Amino acid sequence: MVQYGPAEGDSEMVFGVCHILATWNDTFIHVTDLTGRETLCRVTGGMKVKSDREEPSPYAAMLAAMDVINKLKTLKIKALHIKLRGRGGTDSKQPGPGAQAALRVLARYEMKIGRIEDVTPIPTDCTRRKGGRRGRRL
Repeated sequence: MVQYGPAEGDSEMVFGVCHILATWNDTFIHVTDLTGRETLCRVTGGMKVKSDREEPSPYAAMLAAMDVINKLKTLKIKALHIKLRGRGGTDSKQPGPGAQAALRVLARYEMKIGRIEDVTPIPTDCTRRKGGRRGRRL
């Protein structure tokens, strides 16, 4: 008999860490073990839709999250800690449109949610922001 995932009892909660990177161009959902070294599953919005403009959409993020849930069920992962990340740095600090949709799907379909943490990189002192001295002129 082939067994995937960790060996556990029926009442035991096995946690994974779900890293969600939501930019304005795509949404990445990457699930690792608690140490972060072993990748269990990785799906993007671009893997689920055909056109480039639909990659960051909430619909693509929902389809990617459904794929992640199906994979985690075979690996017997029942609970997730969420690390949500926007683009960050000198760019936009807000997560893209697919972040909330992916998080809602993970919470709705039998996944227990442990902690939700925002890990968007915030610069302490940084290089110049793009746009030049007079800013972006429309």
